Amino acid sequence: MIRRGFLALFVVASWVSGACAQSDLVKRGDYLVNGLLTCGNCHTPKGPSGDIMDKAFSGGLSWDEPPFKVTAPNITPDTESGIGKYTDDELKRLLRKGIKRDGKRVAMVMPSGFYEIMTDRDLDAVIAYLRTLKPIKNAVPDPIYKMEQGHPIPPGGERPYSEGMLNDRLKRGFYLTTIAHCMECHTPMGQHGRDFNGKLGAGGAEFPGPWGVSVSRNITSSKTSGIGGWTDEDIKRAITRGISKDGRKLSPPMGYGYYANMSAVDLNAIVAYLRTVPPID
Repeated sequence: MIRRGFLALFVVASWVSGACAQSDLVKRGDYLVNGLLTCGNCHTPKGPSGDIMDKAFSGGLSWDEPPFKVTAPNITPDTESGIGKYTDDELKRLLRKGIKRDGKRVAMVMPSGFYEIMTDRDLDAVIAYLRTLKPIKNAVPDPIYKMEQGHPIPPGGERPYSEGMLNDRLKRGFYLTTIAHCMECHTPMGQHGRDFNGKLGAGGAEFPGPWGVSVSRNITSSKTSGIGGWTDEDIKRAITRGISKDGRKLSPPMGYGYYANMSAVDLNAIVAYLRTVPPID
């Protein structure tokens, strides 16, 4: 009887431990999906007042550009129009490698190359959280590819980070700005995609929308053209509140509302890393 009692206690303790670990994973996924990764910025449909939250993550923005004509897909667990039929391994390949379960590449507007660096735990956390979303049936148009889709990876982001690497503040800052795909928007295009090797963070990319045309700013450490002359608080306010150093309200599509959810530790790490980005005038 005593042995059976110990066995029962062990089983219960193991179940509780597993449930807590899964809960922590979902919380981390929530923090990433609704924060740094800004997934809803693309995958949630928009109305006159912004995100339509009762249809969150069921498919969102559309792009008709030289490389493709696509609509951000439904990433709820719906089995017909969403990701409900994807296995965890298939979702990992989609996120890190940009390859769908049918073997086709995602459009380059999906920053899968920026997720190559993601730790295994964070990748598991994102998937665990997506599994908790309410399934919503909403089929979006099939993508039209006008050319072969690439998989651009920013320098230094070619391999997954370990959890231990995140204890270093600068490495943590680089990791966070990469999975937040900051340089995807803040680096101008070159002949073969984003010019990561020559103009990393120099700005100049245009983003048309209901707000008009936004032009991404220079976020290098240049004191004349970039943010080298900004204080840490100036940079934090711009990231989380969309207010420039001079008090001017910045335009979308940068996800200020998502970045406002960042912890102080992560925000400080991002600012520390941005200080190291070589100046480009």
